[in-house]
Amino acid sequence: MGLLSTLLGIIGFGIGVPFGLLLGFFFFIYSEPKPVKEPIPRPLYELDNSALLDLLPDIPLWVKCPDYERVDWLNKFVTDMWPYLDKAICARIRSMTEPIFAEYIGKFQIEAIEFGNLSLGTLPLEIHGLKVCETNEKELVLEPAVRWAGNPNIVLVLKLLSFRITVQLVDLQIFVAPRITLKPLVPTLPCFGTVTISLLEKPDVDFGMSILGGDIMAIPGLYQFVQKTIKRQVASLYLWPQTLEIQILDAATVAVKKPVGILHVKVVRAQKLLKKDILGTSDPYVKLSLSGERLPAKKTTIKKRNLNPEWNEKFKLIVKDPQSQVLHLQVFDWDKVGTHDRLGMQFIPLKLLTPYETKEFKLDLLKHTNIIDPQDKKQRGIIVVELTYAPFREDSIKLDGPQDGYKRKESGFDRPSESEVFSGAGLLSVTVQGAEDVEGERHNNPYAVVLFRGETKKTKMIKRTRDPLWKEEFQFMLEEPPLNEKIHIEVMSKRTGFIFRSKEFLGNVDINLTDVVYNGRINQKYHLINSKNGVIHVEIRWTTV
Repeated sequence: MGLLSTLLGIIGFGIGVPFGLLLGFFFFIYSEPKPVKEPIPRPLYELDNSALLDLLPDIPLWVKCPDYERVDWLNKFVTDMWPYLDKAICARIRSMTEPIFAEYIGKFQIEAIEFGNLSLGTLPLEIHGLKVCETNEKELVLEPAVRWAGNPNIVLVLKLLSFRITVQLVDLQIFVAPRITLKPLVPTLPCFGTVTISLLEKPDVDFGMSILGGDIMAIPGLYQFVQKTIKRQVASLYLWPQTLEIQILDAATVAVKKPVGILHVKVVRAQKLLKKDILGTSDPYVKLSLSGERLPAKKTTIKKRNLNPEWNEKFKLIVKDPQSQVLHLQVFDWDKVGTHDRLGMQFIPLKLLTPYETKEFKLDLLKHTNIIDPQDKKQRGIIVVELTYAPFREDSIKLDGPQDGYKRKESGFDRPSESEVFSGAGLLSVTVQGAEDVEGERHNNPYAVVLFRGETKKTKMIKRTRDPLWKEEFQFMLEEPPLNEKIHIEVMSKRTGFIFRSKEFLGNVDINLTDVVYNGRINQKYHLINSKNGVIHVEIRWTTV
């Protein structure tokens, strides 16, 4: 009975297969296809909730979020550049992975690791939207939404115990939302020093992996494990506040010299000065300045009719580069009428000083900078000064940014202790960046006035504008931190020419300096008092010795 049923089954299969193929061919030839209806386009407001939910994941961010802008032009640029970007990115991947592969050769019986094929394919990535963020810093912040469903050809060859194992990456899809920061902005092409990249959220990565022709991602549980592992590893490296910094310009080009210390100068005395007056005497005074500075020189008092003056006067100068800067000392004879005669000069390189150690210099005065001038044999007297260099704390002057081409940076903030905050002299730097919407009734030629502890400093006047950009820095050397003090800033406008009521008040602001002392720096925009819409942008730093 079993044999008979088996024979009947084989006969039925042999007859049924040809008959089924013949019947299917007949219907395929003689049946008429149904007409395909064109889809009816409908506006979004006519769709119900279920239809919108189905479409929502595919709608670009520039449609869903008003902060994001449409960048078709950028996608067109990426499409045209993709063949060249493919080669450049692949070359970069090879150079970055070679040292990583080299670490594993010889371990676990691995003989070689190399790329059999490495290509990103023909389908470029697509930017679904771009948001530009405004900050008070010298930087440009971009937040693109990037999607890439590509057809890459990435094959990794692993030689293990004389066996050749190929691993191929297929069906790669990536969605990532990075934050790209171009900083600092500098007046040298390409106008930014570094590119800082971080991820705002964990990336979505979907792919298949074929080993020896079989898709191992089909193994139950392996796909979810790989997904979680990739997200966790990428997040630990580049999820904000972790960043990847790529150096574009040389650090020496980007770095702006900031104050690094204070030079304490005591002009003690001078002896045997030249006689310049008719009565056989002189009225000497000393001018002090540091090389590389545009600030006005500091002056001692004038000692009338004295060839051996005693000053014992103290001054403070701001140092930016102690290895290259030089202290200029010039002794002049004061004249009530006409120019002042120079009695002599001398130079002291700051690199001769040891931090926090006072050193006395007793120097012969020279006629000019040419020390070996054979005609300069005349004795011009001597000058005695005492110098002390006090550098700022290291954590308050360190430069941001990597020194290498690539660097992963972890964000962190080292705050000074309370004892360091409340003690010690320091430098208060006030940078007036600019103002917005400052409007006068009669004219718009704005300038800013900074008032602090009886000192008044002014920016330059910019004509015919409501949005001036000054970018001027003023410095105040203080003996103690300015706790519970305020700095007063006014914005004025001045009419050019000699006209009645030439000045006009445009607004003012009082800034509390307590936060500056505790944090070391603030960089904010403040609404001007007595101004309708005026805003002023001020950056204040406090660095301690």
